[in-house]
Amino acid sequence: MAAPLFADVAGDIEVSFEFFPPKTEKMEETLWESIQTLSPLGPRFVSVTYGAGGTTRERTHNTVARIARETRIPAAAHLTCVEATREEIDQVAEEYWAAGVRHIVALRGDPPRAGEKFASHPGGYENAAALVAGLSKLHPFEISVAAYPECHPDSANATADLDNLKAKIDAGATRAITQFFFEPETFFRFRDNAAKAGITAEIVPGIMPVMNFASVQRMSAMCGTAVPAWMGKLFEGLDEHPAARQLVAATLTAELCRKLYAGDVRQFHFYTLNRAELSYAICHLLGLRPKVGAELVAA
Repeated sequence: MAAPLFADVAGDIEVSFEFFPPKTEKMEETLWESIQTLSPLGPRFVSVTYGAGGTTRERTHNTVARIARETRIPAAAHLTCVEATREEIDQVAEEYWAAGVRHIVALRGDPPRAGEKFASHPGGYENAAALVAGLSKLHPFEISVAAYPECHPDSANATADLDNLKAKIDAGATRAITQFFFEPETFFRFRDNAAKAGITAEIVPGIMPVMNFASVQRMSAMCGTAVPAWMGKLFEGLDEHPAARQLVAATLTAELCRKLYAGDVRQFHFYTLNRAELSYAICHLLGLRPKVGAELVAA
């Protein structure tokens, strides 16, 4: 008889969580409640995103600095090349180092206006690989970069996309975190291709628990992620049933993670959208339990 679902998942995983900087006081409360809920799981880091064109620069800095100051969790700050000179970006990185932040998620970034083609700022870093090289010269930062299992929309093809990832790793990045995807084979295929391309750095799957199917469809269209037809069927008719929708989302995402685990994945990065419940439930199903001493501690 087959073992019960999740019985073979030993809890020997490492997780990280991604948040975005809050716009309002209410959103700030939600964010900190989420950090408080997830911190006992002992994440190896939590990261905070950076808006298109650096629009959230100050809010990102304040959020990351507060995590670094008030918790035991290593905080990672997103940094992009968009609409800033090298000097300006270096200055932001120096401010992070001074605030005790030792981990940067280095990204090319999206153009500030939707639909525009990315163009590097005159005097700025031309791409993420150049940004990684620049950051490496400043301080011994831990640097994470992005990877695209289904190819970045701006890449000519999958080979060019992997060449770009290799350039980022060779420039000094520690690991790659993938864009979200919905089928385990997508990740396994990408991992195999990356290995063939000579990429030996850790590749961590980015996991997006689906809170709202329509918004996930929108995000997926923008970043070239395929949404399987069966997903639409499973979320059909749940618009007016948020609690049921959350149960379906947890089931689907936990099953994706279970299959990744069966394929030897032991690191997971969760795109939380500043909500803790789904990520917490999925981590629990994967055998993760609160760690003594890992809870949020004010300075």
